[in-house]
Amino acid sequence: MVFWVFGYGSLVWNPGFEYDEKVTGFIKDYRRVFDLACIDHRGTPESPARTCTLEYVEGAICWGAAYCVRGGPKREKMAMEYLERRECEYDKKTLVDFYKEGEPLEPALTGVIVFTSTPDKVSNKYYLGPAALEEMARQIATAHGPCGNNRDYLFSLEKAMFAIGHEDDMVIELANEVRKVLGTTGNGIPVEKKITGSSPVALKSHMPALELRSLQEAVMMDS
Repeated sequence: MVFWVFGYGSLVWNPGFEYDEKVTGFIKDYRRVFDLACIDHRGTPESPARTCTLEYVEGAICWGAAYCVRGGPKREKMAMEYLERRECEYDKKTLVDFYKEGEPLEPALTGVIVFTSTPDKVSNKYYLGPAALEEMARQIATAHGPCGNNRDYLFSLEKAMFAIGHEDDMVIELANEVRKVLGTTGNGIPVEKKITGSSPVALKSHMPALELRSLQEAVMMDS
C-alpha cells in the first residue's frame, strides 16, 4: 500500500514524519476554517486554541501539501500512528481526490485521507463552531499550550501558504486581526497590552479512539 497524507494546517510546514515525496496541490469542495479546539498542543482544556479544520462548501478549493510514504507496511504504520496521535482532536478521516497545480480537471490522486471533524457541538466536543473575527482573534492571541502559542500556529500557516504560492484570504484576515489584538503591525514585536474578554469554554481531555476505515487506494490526513 502507498500511503498519502494531505496537509492543510501545520502539516504544510511541519510534517514531523519521514516521507518520500511532497506535492503542492488542492482538494475540492472544502475550505479551511478555524473552528476546532486544540487542548494539548497549542492550548489547554481551560483555554483551548483555535486550529484548522475543513468545512464542506461546494465549489470551494483548499490548497496544501500531499505527502507520500513508501517502504512497506511497517514504515507506513509508523507514519499513521504518529499522525493519529498528533491529529487526535479530529474525529473523522475523509477520502478525497487530490489535484496538482496546473491540472485542475483530473485528480492526480484518489482515495486520499484528510483529517476532518464533525461540525456538531453535541457529538464532537472539540468542535467550537464559527465565531466573529474579533472573538477568534482574541482567543488565538491568548491561547498557548505545551507546543507553543496559538498565534504562532496561525502566523506559521500564513507564511507557509505564501511560500507555496497560494495565500488564503481568511488566514491573512485573521492573522492581521490577531496582530491588532497584540498591538502589532505586520511582523512587528507585540506591545505589552492587556487582553480582556471571556475565557473559552474548558474542554475535557478524553476522546474515543479514531476509527480508520479500510482503504483501497491512497491515504491522507492533516492538523
